[in-house]
Amino acid sequence: MGPMKELTTKLLVIGAGPGGYVCGIRAGQLGIDTIVVDFQRAGGTCLNVGCIPSKALIHAAEEFEKAMHFSKGDLPLGITTSAPKLELKQTIHWKDTIVTRLNNGVAGLLKKAGATLIEGRAHFKDGKTVAVESETGTQIIRAETIVIATGSAPVELPFLPFGGRVISSTEALALESLPKTLAIVGGGYIGLELGMAFAKFGTKVTVVEAEQKILPLYDAELTRPVTRRLDKLGVKLLTGAKAKGLSTKGDALLVTTADGKDDKIAADKILVTVGRKPVSEGWGIEEIDLDRNGRFIRVDDQCRTSMRGIYAIGDVTGEPMLAHRAMAQGEMVAELIAGHKRSWDKRAIPAICFTDPEIVSVGASPEEAKKLSPEVKVGLFPFTANGRAMTKIGEEGFVRVVARADNHLVLGIQAVGQGVSELSTAFGLALEMGARLEDIAGTIHAHPTQGEGFQEAALKALGHALHI
Repeated sequence: MGPMKELTTKLLVIGAGPGGYVCGIRAGQLGIDTIVVDFQRAGGTCLNVGCIPSKALIHAAEEFEKAMHFSKGDLPLGITTSAPKLELKQTIHWKDTIVTRLNNGVAGLLKKAGATLIEGRAHFKDGKTVAVESETGTQIIRAETIVIATGSAPVELPFLPFGGRVISSTEALALESLPKTLAIVGGGYIGLELGMAFAKFGTKVTVVEAEQKILPLYDAELTRPVTRRLDKLGVKLLTGAKAKGLSTKGDALLVTTADGKDDKIAADKILVTVGRKPVSEGWGIEEIDLDRNGRFIRVDDQCRTSMRGIYAIGDVTGEPMLAHRAMAQGEMVAELIAGHKRSWDKRAIPAICFTDPEIVSVGASPEEAKKLSPEVKVGLFPFTANGRAMTKIGEEGFVRVVARADNHLVLGIQAVGQGVSELSTAFGLALEMGARLEDIAGTIHAHPTQGEGFQEAALKALGHALHI
């Protein structure tokens, strides 16, 4: 091996996920000499094995389920077809082409902004120096400022280690044949999004959740329509149940049910989705002295770590572990390095669950709002009274607005229903701009749209909804 090559740069970003690549693009645009390092293709978990591929699979499952309905002639639209077939291999290939297009897109955007993308594994030598190991050898990079954007990884259960039949979301998104039976450990958004998709494809799905309810992040009113849909899809839900491990033959999951009985769930595959952990090991954190917040890297409202010249963004810094949070932090950090005045306002980060129906939440739930304000007003408008939802046969769900009772300042907005993920934009904007109930009620919403439910919910909170 020849001598080690040394590079110097103003900014080094470790990780090319949503946080890292956005930081790199913005820094490049601002004329900062920037290098972004990652050992995998640009886009991180989100693009390669997370948000994007899962939405592709979910969409394919929706279309397949629709075709199944048409083939049974049980939809009132007057459409009948012959029985549909699923070529999962082709579905996965289609998903991969989208991912590749976006990978190339991200790499192209970094190049266009003037940032350099290097493939390799980064390891701190000290607070200003990083060694990058790649197929061509080791490169030493000295940087004035370093941004840690190493992301997160699926949590592994010691009694159900990944391998063989036991898979994480990564493997679930790359299956080439449909499992006949699937046991899912964890009833959070990842487990339910994928579980519902496989159930629509025809897999027999069982969900094992240790808590008493699914989707513990959302309140019961929001999750009820999802629970009903799971039941309709034939998904078996075991709440208050604990997974124990694999059966001796390895073809079943052992669980203890809520009433303390031991049970066996036959499973071709066991999908473990019990959360994600920060990737805080494997890149030399021990060579530098960073304060932690539990397993996460502790940062202030400008994403600065306890070491000068080192920032951290995204999942490695804690909850909520969301791509759009990482992106906002990455953009802010690039601007701070360029000398702009910026800080991190996390009041309005939308959280979306792409189950069927979808769930959106921005800001405070009614319960959380009661802690923020002495008295609150809540307006709820059901999609059963919305013309557009009815024409889409998607009238399950509602829009809910939570506001202070005294000055009508909106504290939180939630919705559950078909396609409500797209309403997150309006909800986020309202909260970001400090809207009052009157602002939403006084905004003319186009008819017929599901978005009218937003205006009607605000009117309801004011005491004069028109269509209910």
